[in-house]
Amino acid sequence: MLQTHEISPEQIETDKLYQGMGLSDSEFEMVKEILGRLPNFTETGIFSVMWSEHCSYKTSKPLLKKFPTKAPHVLQGPGEGAGIIDIGDNQAVVFKIESHNHPSAVEPYQGAATGVGGIIRDVFSMGARPIALMNSLRFGNLTTDRVKYLFSEVVNGIAGYGNCVGIPTVGGEVQFDDSYEDNPLVNAMCIGLIHHDDIQKGVAAGIGNTVIYAGAPTGRDGIHGATFASDDLAEDAAKDRPAVQVGDPFMEKLLIEACLEVIHSDALVGMQDMGAAGLTSSASEMASKAGTGMHMNLDLVPQREQNMTAYELMLSESQERMLLVVKKGREQEIIDVFERYGLSAVAVGHVIEEKVFRISQHGEVKAEIPVDALAEEAPVYHLPSQVAKYYQEFQKIGNKGLTVANYGVVLKQLLQQPTIASKEWVYDQYDSMVQTNTVLGPGSDAAVVRIKGTNKALAITTDCNSRYIYLDPETGGKIAVAEAARNIICSGARPLGLTDGLNFGNPTNPEVFWQMEKSVEGMSAACQALGTPVISGNVSLYNQSKGKAIFPTPIVGMVGLHESLDHITTSFFQEVGDLIYLIGETKAEFGGSELQNLLEGSYQGKAPSIDLEVEKKRQKQLLHAIQQGLVTSAHDLAEGGLGVALAESLFADSSLGADVLLAGDATVALYSETQSRFLVSVKAKHQEAFEQVMEDAFAIGVVTADGKLTIRNQETIILSEEVEELVNLWKGAIPCLLK
Repeated sequence: MLQTHEISPEQIETDKLYQGMGLSDSEFEMVKEILGRLPNFTETGIFSVMWSEHCSYKTSKPLLKKFPTKAPHVLQGPGEGAGIIDIGDNQAVVFKIESHNHPSAVEPYQGAATGVGGIIRDVFSMGARPIALMNSLRFGNLTTDRVKYLFSEVVNGIAGYGNCVGIPTVGGEVQFDDSYEDNPLVNAMCIGLIHHDDIQKGVAAGIGNTVIYAGAPTGRDGIHGATFASDDLAEDAAKDRPAVQVGDPFMEKLLIEACLEVIHSDALVGMQDMGAAGLTSSASEMASKAGTGMHMNLDLVPQREQNMTAYELMLSESQERMLLVVKKGREQEIIDVFERYGLSAVAVGHVIEEKVFRISQHGEVKAEIPVDALAEEAPVYHLPSQVAKYYQEFQKIGNKGLTVANYGVVLKQLLQQPTIASKEWVYDQYDSMVQTNTVLGPGSDAAVVRIKGTNKALAITTDCNSRYIYLDPETGGKIAVAEAARNIICSGARPLGLTDGLNFGNPTNPEVFWQMEKSVEGMSAACQALGTPVISGNVSLYNQSKGKAIFPTPIVGMVGLHESLDHITTSFFQEVGDLIYLIGETKAEFGGSELQNLLEGSYQGKAPSIDLEVEKKRQKQLLHAIQQGLVTSAHDLAEGGLGVALAESLFADSSLGADVLLAGDATVALYSETQSRFLVSVKAKHQEAFEQVMEDAFAIGVVTADGKLTIRNQETIILSEEVEELVNLWKGAIPCLLK
């Protein structure tokens, strides 16, 4: 293979080497026009990563504009490392979700670990202290050694990094379906706290100011990682291992503390982490946002390996690195802070008036590119959209009914479905209690983390039922947002806003682009209706292998605020004699349901319908009832419907039971997945007050002391199961599959 310095600009064009980097013929022509000449090898590499889908959002940008991003409490929306929402008392919550899908498919431990490390840096680069981590994971069914290996190693990677860096992993979700067999999804979310006056932005302002590189030295790991993440997974994915970074959580911990100390110095002008596209993206984006340029001398960049070329240094995605802009003459103050933590910090360049990104090495200019051409002026594509043929067929099928013969057997089978089964095997590996602020950890509808020194707490959840979105992207998009908000409401918090991880297949397929378009429209409608603006997010496309795309999976990470710790509510029944209520009417809706998957092994027909006004009303009324102290427990109805929700509500204490009376078709009543429904328990003394607040609440039973879940239909017992047996089946399912 030729060394990069031996490859001439003419050869790059003649041999179309730019195509291997991810640039199309038309894009290469645009580069030539911008520069007024042929780009050299380093410049071609820089354009290719900055114009990749991962960095530029060139096919998704037109869709992202549909999201509502503004609200009085939004301090920072999309465009910075993470979004920021005001929570009162001069405090704000900072959060973002990001994917690391392709790296996790080829090197699952490091792919997942560095996904966690990267999202943490996005949050503390804003000046916030990270206080919690969440994740949202998707895998194929646990029937092959390959899927079991990916699942185990991804979980190990998340635990290994999060536990060592000292940030609690307080929850998340895991779902399993065949569509993810070759292309798992690994989405990590980080939540931080900040005071308003500590907010930082990634800007390279002030002509003559100094650019400082801080953290780990640069190696050859992760080169072209952004481009790798912007293409289909190859069948011989092992060849892409060099595009996967290697993380060091102990260095990240030092970097967090050093950066959070540095933000208090008025010498700091701007700060950004080196994420996708490494030095290239951080430097060019900071300059572009400030309307300036930057000159960088690569001879000064700390290097882990010898004889690294300009191309390698600029495209490396080595972890645990930050780029800072500091007032000229005050560099040593900042450098001293990093050195106290045993970290390297060196001046590598300066801000210039000319709006160009100039890189030199060994006394030569290796690249000179207009900064806006990289950051703001990347090509934007309006791709063709076509209604998926399967969708039209499913709409014709409509709401297909299902029949169950033995309700107890089916409930046991549903509780062992991997998507429903206990994820204890997963979250037992996570340290969820470090920092000692976790009130409700993994296994709750939403995790709850108290805000130290106040009577407030944050509720956090991740959610997305991709089966509904596959059946009907617009309706499924609405449901994804609504279900996340339901989880927040059930914990007793008011939803504030969300971050999204948009995971789809190849957008050049018109049917995939249609899925994207409709999902975003549905999510946007729900965000508007429920008052939850989108403040940050990530797009991950080309999630497919062997020509088969994943289910469309736009994950919602949502944060809510408990105005008082007294409002914190669990999802489990609490005391004998409490009344059990179902909020919302149930229809025969089985499309995309766990029962359909169990009985038919596929998903078809219509997704459950959702009325956003009804959703909004019920959420508002239930939150009011919780804040009035009228609700003992609250749980949203999701996969598996009422039957699974009733069982799950008993799993905290198997000595408790429930006696429930249902009307109508028992299969529909127990296993339909009709939306906008909740299962709550209420003390008998609060019955009248609760029913006055909740319009659509139906009393269906009572909490008992017999340790049995008993369900009657028209006075006939159709199901009576020992709670302890149900718990054991639910907890044992995933460990059993992994054997």
